[in-house]
Amino acid sequence: MRQKVETGKKRKKAAVPQAKPAAYKRGERKGKPNPQADEGQVGCPVYKKCGGCQLLHMDYQKQLKWKRNRVSGLLKPYGRLEGIIGMENPEHYRHKVHAAFGKDGRGNFASGTYKESSHVVVPVKSCLLENEKADAIIRDIGGLLKSFKIKIYDERTGFGLLRHVLIRVGYRTGQIMVVLVLRSPILPSKNNFVKALREKHPEITTVVVNVNDKVTSMVLGEKEQVIYGPGYIEDELCGITFKISPRSFYQVNPIQAEILYQKAIEYAGLSGRETVLDAYCGTGTIGMIAASKAGRVIGAELNREAVRDAIAGARQNQIPNARFYQTDAGDFMEAVAEEGERVDVVFTDPPRTGCSEKFLSSLVKLRPDKVVYVSCNPETLARDLGFLCEKGYGMKKGIAVDMFPFTDDIETCVLLSRKKSSGKSTKIEIEIDLDEADRRECIGTATYQEIKNYIWEHYQTKVSHLYIAQIKKKCGLDVGENFNKPKTEGNKVPNCPPEKERMIREALEYFGMIKR
Repeated sequence: MRQKVETGKKRKKAAVPQAKPAAYKRGERKGKPNPQADEGQVGCPVYKKCGGCQLLHMDYQKQLKWKRNRVSGLLKPYGRLEGIIGMENPEHYRHKVHAAFGKDGRGNFASGTYKESSHVVVPVKSCLLENEKADAIIRDIGGLLKSFKIKIYDERTGFGLLRHVLIRVGYRTGQIMVVLVLRSPILPSKNNFVKALREKHPEITTVVVNVNDKVTSMVLGEKEQVIYGPGYIEDELCGITFKISPRSFYQVNPIQAEILYQKAIEYAGLSGRETVLDAYCGTGTIGMIAASKAGRVIGAELNREAVRDAIAGARQNQIPNARFYQTDAGDFMEAVAEEGERVDVVFTDPPRTGCSEKFLSSLVKLRPDKVVYVSCNPETLARDLGFLCEKGYGMKKGIAVDMFPFTDDIETCVLLSRKKSSGKSTKIEIEIDLDEADRRECIGTATYQEIKNYIWEHYQTKVSHLYIAQIKKKCGLDVGENFNKPKTEGNKVPNCPPEKERMIREALEYFGMIKR
């Protein structure tokens, strides 16, 4: 798809306040659009009631200009924004659609979206943002409830069955998942219900019952039952196939997501030799897309289910040079830095709250040459840029991508690089054993943390850096001169037990550091 980039070369001064470089605080949304500007016929009967669209009153080109000015104003202290990439057709882009079932403002049962900051349902039959097929399925589910004697859940009394409906549509595959969120696991005449629904919409490929019996604002519960199809759909993004389950994170606007991720890879400038860390990797989207252009990719993510999906995705797409670990990204970078391991490029795509100061401090300690920061909140992005630019990094370029037309949300991709030392260069003469160099070129590499993670995942056993270093030394691998010295003088160094030596050797074989 042809990309339209609004550069804004002839722009007025942005109305958005600039970020203060020294401040490190929780991000706040600033520069709210004026809801009266350009207001007229917006074509939506629930505009201002549901809170989903803040910019529906604006012409789309004016929306792009407003968003561009907002982001460029916030980033101005650190670098220049190249422009903003909008959509050719900015309607019906949401391929994940959620409908709440409950009471409207008059006490009647309805389906739609919650009124902003409440649990009052605003009835919605069709939405300018949502996939049209998904909206039609939700309407027809509502029409089937009476004939199947399915009652809508009442939050006030706790009675009723149906709480929410979630629809996920594969943009490229066309596969459709229907998730029925119920108070109890029993759906009356479930087989006939699925049959009646698929007679109206034969393109539905799977139906899942999700059970949420708690008094909570969370949509999905913990238990699931597949009542039709495989329980997931698949979609393709940037040439990679992704398996999407009811809980999986997957961008709601895949058209713009593909553009955003391609920009991130372009900014990284990979040559095929780099070690890349995908922090906050989630299901490994950016890491897997980058893998074909990198030497190796490491993903770090705290969510166990997301890591499991990332590992399965790498296996399904036959990506041998990407590995994913369930760990805190900041702790992981800290450990890698302490081991002296090198990471060339870090991708980070944090939540709206941005990166924690601990995470950014670990990033600075790791000292990658490049950082590609993908942000869904320009306020916290500006705050984090202020921190990084004070710690030896500089913003080289950035671009905004309009992932959410008609709303005030905006995605931004920024490239930072480590500033070169201004001191005089010192020449050091070294002697190289070419035979040794040739031998090492054939050997794979893995950090101590990767080896520890491998052993934990396979044996639920912890091993120390010391034990790993001892076995690496036995195998003729370089470990440094202080690897086997006690922490205090006079202390005895423990030897690695045989069972742990076997595990460590297996890990070294797995990572290609020694031959089987």
